[in-house]
Amino acid sequence: MKKLSAMLSMYKGLPRSIYVLFFARIVNSIGSFVYPFLTMFLTQKLGLSSGEAGMYILFSGISFVPGSFLGGKLSDVLGRKKVMVLGQFLSGLFFIPCAFLGESLLIPWLIIAADFFIGMTHPANQAMATDLSTPETRKATFSLLYLGHNIGFAVGPLIAGFLFNRYIALIFLGDAATTFLSVLLVLFLVTESKPSEEKIQEGFTDTGTEKSEKGNLFKALLTRPVLIVFVLIVTLLNFVYAQMTFSLPLQMVDLFEDRGPALYGTIMTFNALVVIFFTTLIIALLKKVRPVLNVMLAGLLYAVGFGMIFYLRTMLLFYVSVFIWTIGEIIGATNSDVYIANHTPISHRGRFNSILPVLTGVGFITGPALMGKFIEAYSISEVWILSFFLALAGSASLFLLYLYERKKKRDRSEVPAETE
Repeated sequence: MKKLSAMLSMYKGLPRSIYVLFFARIVNSIGSFVYPFLTMFLTQKLGLSSGEAGMYILFSGISFVPGSFLGGKLSDVLGRKKVMVLGQFLSGLFFIPCAFLGESLLIPWLIIAADFFIGMTHPANQAMATDLSTPETRKATFSLLYLGHNIGFAVGPLIAGFLFNRYIALIFLGDAATTFLSVLLVLFLVTESKPSEEKIQEGFTDTGTEKSEKGNLFKALLTRPVLIVFVLIVTLLNFVYAQMTFSLPLQMVDLFEDRGPALYGTIMTFNALVVIFFTTLIIALLKKVRPVLNVMLAGLLYAVGFGMIFYLRTMLLFYVSVFIWTIGEIIGATNSDVYIANHTPISHRGRFNSILPVLTGVGFITGPALMGKFIEAYSISEVWILSFFLALAGSASLFLLYLYERKKKRDRSEVPAETE
């Protein structure tokens, strides 16, 4: 109990708004009914092929992009809170008509529209978390918010799995209702965090990786080439991880037929439970390890966890696979956010958080479409062999990036002070 208390102590002393965001994420994620089962909905309820379903999911991901750009710009101009409230409210509205349209092909387009406003919300949310934390508290801040998402996610897909076959309308209505409730929490209990103009001006004299930058988003981004390389590697790892919600449910249906949706729901719940019970422990164990090395470790766990699915035929071994790649998820999700936050200029936090998740999200966006075509050309089982080698390549690239950063830091330390 003392060790547990010591691990949980890293969450003490954070700003009140972070705790409210934590509970808001729990509520919102409890209603995560639609997206975990979107592949099954498109193929089983609407009768689309895996390739067609992948294309709709691709369009859904693409709609996230302009929403994210808009949200990033607005959050740097108007403030984080206003953008979060507006974006989440509008995304929830688009789920409501889906409950009453039966098997209409209008439903995927409404989901695509909802994803636009979800994209609008994301950069404001990330920028607020960065505003309210420091380099010393960022692992605790981002791991707590990540934990909140998964506490809710432990419940949502399990409920949706049992609603899927007979009460599909409740999946859309439940998702909308929890979205609106989380909006109320943010609206009434979260305070605006956008840095003042005075603080941004002070940032120009900073010499660290968060110093203010002049010019537009792309000019500021080009001052941080190492961050660009990191993001591109994470994109590759996200392509592999995207198979959790696309190829894995198809694999479950292929192996277990009618029991596939319910069994997939238990897998998603098990994934969330692993996150809930192991996030604090993993963060505590790896808190002194550099974020770039932690993300490299996450890639290795993806390679093992997803690669082994090629051989699996029993649910017990599927749970072993889920445990392995979920530990990778914990390490990767929290540390990639920390790495990005630590390299983002204070003057461009909203805008950086609009484009960087888009770049890393390319893996999630293209994963379903490309793998859908890959499955049609080869087979569902071949997905896991490809995933193994892609994750391995991503881990090797991150290790090379770590060596480059270490050499660059050593070279700087060897430069005489008067020369600098």
